[in-house]
Amino acid sequence: MDWFASIDGYCERLGPAYWAEPVNAVTNLAFLVAATVMAWRLRGAHLPLAKAMVVLLAVIGIGSFLFHTHAERWAALADTTPILAFILVYLYASSRDYLRLSKPWSLVSVGLFFPFAAVLVPLFAQVPVLSASAGYLPVVVLIAGYAVVLARRASETARGLALGAGLLFVSITLRSLDMPLCESWPIGTHFAWHLLNGLLLGWMIEVYRRHMLARRPHGG
Repeated sequence: MDWFASIDGYCERLGPAYWAEPVNAVTNLAFLVAATVMAWRLRGAHLPLAKAMVVLLAVIGIGSFLFHTHAERWAALADTTPILAFILVYLYASSRDYLRLSKPWSLVSVGLFFPFAAVLVPLFAQVPVLSASAGYLPVVVLIAGYAVVLARRASETARGLALGAGLLFVSITLRSLDMPLCESWPIGTHFAWHLLNGLLLGWMIEVYRRHMLARRPHGG
């Protein structure tokens, strides 16, 4: 595989130049801003998983910036790998701390994400327009599912997750409309995916922070 092969998959990109996607590139600041805000909100809290999520959030912004400037296969890997890592860390934290599963079973839940996604992605790939983002739609189902399970035992957390699922669905829709709307909207809509996902991922960390501090009202 040629890791330096060019990728042109977004409306805004019209050529191979480094700054061919200025809006898509600059809007990755949303991830860094969200990471900074959540790092500040987590100050003094002994929540190592939440802090790991903050680091991954910042890395997502850096990786996505690299992809939307270099636009090569290696940069695509730098873009998608930290996103997957964030999903898996959050899934582990959710299973362990929202559902109160043991650590081994929480790890099992992480492993089950892959067959879960493998079943749903081909189904979502049949949905018009949204098929372009089929790989992300199982995450919406997963977040919504945790919200339903937690509706009675942790209603505030459930509402927070439900909001996150809704926000992610809107974000995915805008990502999917990037190419279909390209002729009428030349900069595309992918930049909105960055802005909303920066907000979303910061919010998901905040939901986890609030849940954990509610369990330990004396902080730490």
